[in-house]
Amino acid sequence: MTKTKVKTEKMEKPTLVETVCQDKDCPVHGNLKTRGRTFEGTVIRKAQKRLTISFERMVYVKKYERYAKSQTKIHARLPLCQEKNVQIGDLIKIQECRPLSKIIHFAFIKKIKSKEDLK
Repeated sequence: MTKTKVKTEKMEKPTLVETVCQDKDCPVHGNLKTRGRTFEGTVIRKAQKRLTISFERMVYVKKYERYAKSQTKIHARLPLCQEKNVQIGDLIKIQECRPLSKIIHFAFIKKIKSKEDLK
């Protein structure tokens, strides 16, 4: 009985079109787990590794037995791989994660519409 060697080729993993970041707090490339509430809002402020979104919600006022519009601002973590894609005025989606700092408890998930598409 003779032994034959079978040549096997290793398959390479497909690379993403986007740049792969080395950010440990990235929900796509890092180890950050997202869970809980999700919000959609417009970006009103952008800083390094962080952005602020704003959205309106209806709050019940017990005294007047009516609903009033209220504006909420939330800070979210912006991964390094997505910093160039997000601009002020874009509509984005964020999701809750573990507390990353004193004010950041949400992470950027995806961009829904750009500023030009909203007009």
